[in-house]
Amino acid sequence: MRMSKLFSVTLRDVPSEAEITSHQLLLRAGYIRQLGAGIYSYLPLAQRVLARMENIMREEMATIGGQELKMPVVHPADVWQETGRWDQVGDEMARFKDRSGHDMVLAMTHEEIVADLARREIQSYRQLPQLIYHIQTKFRDDPRPRAGLIRVREFTMLDSYSLDRDQTGLDEQYRAHYAAYFRIFNRCGLPVRAVGSDTGMMGGLEAHEFMYLTPAGEDTLLFCNQCDYAANRQVATFRKPDPSAETLQPLEKVATPGAATIAELTEYLQISPAQTAKAVFLMAELADSLPPRMVFAVLRGDMTLNETKLVNALGAAGSGTIKNLRPARDDEIIAIGANPGYASPIGIDREKVWVVADDLLTRAPNLVAGANEAGFHLRNTNLGRDYQADIIADIAQAEDGAPCPFCAGTLNAARGVEVGNIFKLGSRYTDALGASFLDEDGLPRSIIMGSYGIGLGRLMACIAEEHHDDQGLIWPFSVTPYPLHLVMLSSRDGSAEKESEALYQVLMDAGLEPLYDDREERAGVKFKDADLIGIPLRVTVSTRSLQSGGFEFKRREQEERWIVPAEEALAVIRAEIERLEAQNMAH
Repeated sequence: MRMSKLFSVTLRDVPSEAEITSHQLLLRAGYIRQLGAGIYSYLPLAQRVLARMENIMREEMATIGGQELKMPVVHPADVWQETGRWDQVGDEMARFKDRSGHDMVLAMTHEEIVADLARREIQSYRQLPQLIYHIQTKFRDDPRPRAGLIRVREFTMLDSYSLDRDQTGLDEQYRAHYAAYFRIFNRCGLPVRAVGSDTGMMGGLEAHEFMYLTPAGEDTLLFCNQCDYAANRQVATFRKPDPSAETLQPLEKVATPGAATIAELTEYLQISPAQTAKAVFLMAELADSLPPRMVFAVLRGDMTLNETKLVNALGAAGSGTIKNLRPARDDEIIAIGANPGYASPIGIDREKVWVVADDLLTRAPNLVAGANEAGFHLRNTNLGRDYQADIIADIAQAEDGAPCPFCAGTLNAARGVEVGNIFKLGSRYTDALGASFLDEDGLPRSIIMGSYGIGLGRLMACIAEEHHDDQGLIWPFSVTPYPLHLVMLSSRDGSAEKESEALYQVLMDAGLEPLYDDREERAGVKFKDADLIGIPLRVTVSTRSLQSGGFEFKRREQEERWIVPAEEALAVIRAEIERLEAQNMAH
């Protein structure tokens, strides 16, 4: 590809909208351009990177028996209504009506479509197991797109779906994907960690996320420093302290003027936060057009509420599908008989609220809690004696330095970007759509599903985040848009132009298409652009190189340059490509 014909230009200045390094470099090097918030065009260089990533994915999916298909981007709402997610998913689902007035959906994922295909195509146990996948566009109307390709609204994903007779089959396909995804990320040059995660809107039995660790990440992850425990903070557990046994003391109302926060309360009474009970009020917005309901979460004052755990606890208790949690307003808190800043579950109107208590409170006696009266608290409150909870569960958030739940180690926090995920869905979707098969005895049984995905744009951004220097990108050879960057520096006698054109043709004939900088630009401009674009091998043809005996070779990640005679150039290029391929696989 001649750069004089390339449909993109490099930028000298960092665009003002670029937030993180990968965003800056992909914009400056001419890989992507923003159309709208969270919506990007992938220019030819980026498209070639994506194509190479897709080829790796197809090869690895083939090794575990995947069959490629293509499912629609636009779905009729009916299938989403059958599974209940039409009402469960909030505003991030893009809904519209077609010209006939039918409700439609822009695909944000494809579980419903796979379950619909399964109920049409699968009749017998002899047709199972199956593994199908596609690489397709999706849309989620994210309210806060950020960081370039890290958090977008329109994106492309590798989606695969397993269909099995039983849990054993699902477990096997889950393990196969777990290993295949690590191979994909390794071949793309991206180090990742797998962590346990929340199943979220997907539902199901178990999930893992593949995380690239970077300060630019939005997710907080917890890793044990002694064992292999790793989890997203949304679901991370930790070993909670074992409070000393105490005799339950009688309730005592005490004046606490101006002590509406845990910090103010502990300072006023000269106690520790661990001796208090914290009240957190949220409004749960429910599916099925049900009215919102107050959630009163109670936990020890030295701990932080984990809203994901809270939602999961409510769901496990049969409280319905929660679409969203929002902070409760003061008037809503007062309406249940509580007092903002001085609240406890003691004496509130239980008909209007779900009380959810952290499991530590069952063995944390004599805590100070609000008296539901401004300026007053109660000493010696005890769960079970003074108030009851509708749900008792682990709703506390694991923090950096917390004790590991499985060993004597400590949890360390790190930031990360989710580049892939895998879910054991079970029969959640197939039951809803009636996707079943007849077993050996002729009895109908539900098809068991798994769902697995990798975001391509996010993966490309993370590779750029991992592989760069101050001058620009440094692509791993497995995903580089071109195998080498051929740079021609004009000469007075035309010899450099002639030799460059000859080498370009030799490379094209050998199937080694280079990115060929044939532009009439200064050497400094061409070298800066080559560093910015980030192709691993650069070959320069100039008057100086020819006088030195041939062509100048340089590896992108090194400063060293060396001269190769013209007649040996093709052989050396092939050897360098083999070296780069081997280096990439070794990592």
